[in-house]
Amino acid sequence: MGICPRRCTIIPLLLSLSFVLLFLYFLVVPTPPSPKPPSSSASSSSSSSSSSSCDLSVGEWSVDPNPPPPLYTATCPFHRNAWNCIKNSRENMARITSLSWRPLSCLLPRIDPELFLRSLRGKRIGFVGDSLNENFVVALLCTLRSADNGARKWKRKGAWRGGYFPSFDVTVAYHRAILLASYTWQPVEQIATPVNDGLKGIYRVDVDVPADDWANVTKFYDVLVFNTGHWWGLDKFPKETPLVFYREGKPITPLGISGGLRVVLQSMISHIEREVPKETIKFWRTQSPRHFYGGEWDHNGSCLFTEPLKQEELDSWFDPRNGGVNKEAREVNHLIQQALKGTSIQLLNLTHLSEFRADAHPAIWLGKKDAVAVWGQDCMHWCLPGLPDTWVDILSARILDRLEVG
Repeated sequence: MGICPRRCTIIPLLLSLSFVLLFLYFLVVPTPPSPKPPSSSASSSSSSSSSSSCDLSVGEWSVDPNPPPPLYTATCPFHRNAWNCIKNSRENMARITSLSWRPLSCLLPRIDPELFLRSLRGKRIGFVGDSLNENFVVALLCTLRSADNGARKWKRKGAWRGGYFPSFDVTVAYHRAILLASYTWQPVEQIATPVNDGLKGIYRVDVDVPADDWANVTKFYDVLVFNTGHWWGLDKFPKETPLVFYREGKPITPLGISGGLRVVLQSMISHIEREVPKETIKFWRTQSPRHFYGGEWDHNGSCLFTEPLKQEELDSWFDPRNGGVNKEAREVNHLIQQALKGTSIQLLNLTHLSEFRADAHPAIWLGKKDAVAVWGQDCMHWCLPGLPDTWVDILSARILDRLEVG
């Protein structure tokens, strides 16, 4: 047998030294913490879902193969007949309520009515604006009633409609104020200045005066949700009965409807910032889009759709550059976003997710025999249960996030 080379002795020494060095390394250097597993839908909370890093308004609609039943039925005492699509035998209701909104960057939890009411015990929620905010509040009232069968109607403080939930001492109400600012009708014989032929009168809008419907109740509520925009058009105020704008009692001329809306938004938002307590949670809801196809509401516009629109269809329907009948939502949203900059009022963005849902309006199922012949199809408001229940989920998440309920 030959003599072992020197390296036969060196190799064991090197191996021993390597093990000693590795032992010392792991002794001195701390082990990094294990990464946390992604949270499941069962463990995610409202607050994590609505954090500042999550935009609940960006996502897509998907069919839930096993959708949970709606939280209320056609018998809800807070219902408004024209939106009670189950009672009115609206076709496709099972499909309408089987779609779920899936935000791209987080989870949107379904409202837990009991948790929501318990978290807001002793508080009051007020909605101020036009009938689309009424559509919203009816969905919330019916949803919350599922957790308190003793709920009863509440119409105080000038509220148009509302509900009181005695088990939790919570009040939810709606104040109708379509322009937010005060406006009054003046027939042509009361107008001192020369008028155009065909003028029947004017609606005087005092841009610096909040409407009486809500001016004196803002300190009563702990949460306020504002909106306006759907009445700001020539279809509501044609040249025979136009809006004329005043500030400090003097007419502002010349000022069209769009310019008037801009001034009213600035003035009303300034009033809210001055007069509403700082601790009040304040939201401004973006526009609810319309889905009139083939004409305006009074020119045979229709929305007899069975499926939502596709993403690539939205701009053709709603981009103002295309001049369509449904362009007003994005136009008004631009003015709202500009007016809210630098304020304490939070934007409640519900427009984009609603743009898809051409299938979810009452359309011809309005509950009255001659309603369509008189008013046309309703392609503006929404079936209940339906899309506004998703608005309720988002509002609930946002409120609970502010209250730090997780």
